[in-house]
Amino acid sequence: MPLKHDGMTLWCKAECLQPIGAFKIRGAWHRLSDLTEEERARGVVAFSSGNHAQGVAWAAKRLGIKATIVMPADAPKRKIESTRGYGAEIILYDRRSEDRIAIASRIAAETGAVVVPSFDDPWIIEGQGSTGLEAMVQIIAQAGIHPHRVVTCCGGGGLAAGIALAMPGARITVVEPDGWDDMGNSLRAKKIVPVAPDAPDTVCDALLTPRVSPLTFEILKERKADAVSVSDAQVFRAMRHAHERLRLVLEPGGAAALAAVLEGKVEVDDRTLIILSGGNVDPALFSKALAS
Repeated sequence: MPLKHDGMTLWCKAECLQPIGAFKIRGAWHRLSDLTEEERARGVVAFSSGNHAQGVAWAAKRLGIKATIVMPADAPKRKIESTRGYGAEIILYDRRSEDRIAIASRIAAETGAVVVPSFDDPWIIEGQGSTGLEAMVQIIAQAGIHPHRVVTCCGGGGLAAGIALAMPGARITVVEPDGWDDMGNSLRAKKIVPVAPDAPDTVCDALLTPRVSPLTFEILKERKADAVSVSDAQVFRAMRHAHERLRLVLEPGGAAALAAVLEGKVEVDDRTLIILSGGNVDPALFSKALAS
């Protein structure tokens, strides 16, 4: 959808309007629908702070697959309840002291379930990339132009890497929360740099990935993606702006890319695509953003 900004028309892809409220449904469906019958019978296990969890649970329910989801205990209540509502079994963990990958791997070893990573997987990356393909077709249909810059949030990098592959002619800018900008630091260092152990708290729960994967990192490095980070206050302003101008409800992580644009951290023009990646936010936090 178009968004007027400083005399320009920017283009926003509202993934918050997906059935689960986020783009993660794309990769989850692509991965699970490609499982063999034998793999489906064994079930799946995933780890996520909420949106991938809901995507996997949603797809598993429709495909008749048992799903177990490892989620942080401090994930938004709405995301935990929605995931459970789709029929998945929830295993909670402490994101500061426990390793979600290790927990999922142990469950897979004990039950035979197929691990469905949130970003470190070719099927997931390919599925998320459909966001860019679809947006490109829509912008061409509405305005007759090809977007040549994409601004997108980044946690583990599955969405950004998928779009980078789907739109090879576009420049990619990834946006992360301040202190959790491991993809940006990795791209600048040309090697993977994990998040510091004392990383600050942030409202962007969907973007808290301690370490990016070699797969997503190499794709974005090869595509010469650049990166910026945003503060919680800047994210709150973007959430309010999206609500006032686009009548959309965005979660903090879903508003990160827009925040970078509104704060002038990214050079944009009329051929810029902004990914509004999700809208699964607890009412109290959304009210806080509107009042900030």
